[in-house]
Amino acid sequence: MKRWLRQRVDTAYERLLSREISGAPTHVAVIQDGNRRYARSQGGDAHEGHRAGAETTERVLEWCQDIGVEELTLYTFSTENFDRPDEQNEALFDLLCEKLHEFADADRVHDNGVCIRAIGETQLLPERVQNAIEYAERRTQDYDQFVLNIALAYGGRSRLLEATRGVAADVEAGDLDPDAIDIEDIERRLYDQPIRDVDLIIRPAGEERTSNFLPWHANGNEAAVFFCTPYWPEFSKADFLRGIRTYEHRQESWRRTRARRALALLGAVSEPELSEARSIVDRFRDSLPSSERPDAGELEANDSNSRIAD
Repeated sequence: MKRWLRQRVDTAYERLLSREISGAPTHVAVIQDGNRRYARSQGGDAHEGHRAGAETTERVLEWCQDIGVEELTLYTFSTENFDRPDEQNEALFDLLCEKLHEFADADRVHDNGVCIRAIGETQLLPERVQNAIEYAERRTQDYDQFVLNIALAYGGRSRLLEATRGVAADVEAGDLDPDAIDIEDIERRLYDQPIRDVDLIIRPAGEERTSNFLPWHANGNEAAVFFCTPYWPEFSKADFLRGIRTYEHRQESWRRTRARRALALLGAVSEPELSEARSIVDRFRDSLPSSERPDAGELEANDSNSRIAD
């Protein structure tokens, strides 16, 4: 297909997808996969692929802000990536330093109140990268309109392991009662600053796995996951909007499931549980197909039956 025709088709598809989307996830997490494969397909080296991927990252940040996403997390460098050839990693570290400084000084970052944060075992990174991280975080630390998390030297299991060790140490020292351990105790130990639950994970380049990415915040929240085939440098706005649509469909399915479960329980619950079940049905009734929606009379009948059974 000729390039001009492809561009017109893509633009029309983007408009169609934009009309279909009615809301936005709060927190999107992206696994930036396929930079090196893209470079090989273009006859270039890994560094050229990473640089092209960085340009995609800038566009995705803009798209997120355009539709109302409040937090974006980018899986940029995992702990396993340290095993790659030194020349590849050194070039990537140079690019990270360049982009962190560039982002920290960009007018669009300050105009939009973007807070830049790094998550992961950043002390394992070269000193120049740590300095660039410190610069970007310091320059944007007072902003709260949008949060950009950059996962560097990151491993989801290792973060959970460190949090668990912290809890165990506090219990052994007598500073924490085992019976009092709650979700907040774990979350406080995962990262220096709070991270919202992940609503949507996007992974390009054809791999259908989430690779140990934010397991506490994504799996615990039953995040929607969107897999697509383009390499990260080729990731388009249409791909992004398809991911958002996947999230919306996942939310609709979740609401229908909640409503059906609550409706099924109405006839069997005891009085203390009845008001909660009815509240769920009332909230999510519109997500059910019309043939399944109960009317007020049916709800009252279920209510009466429950009281009689009690």
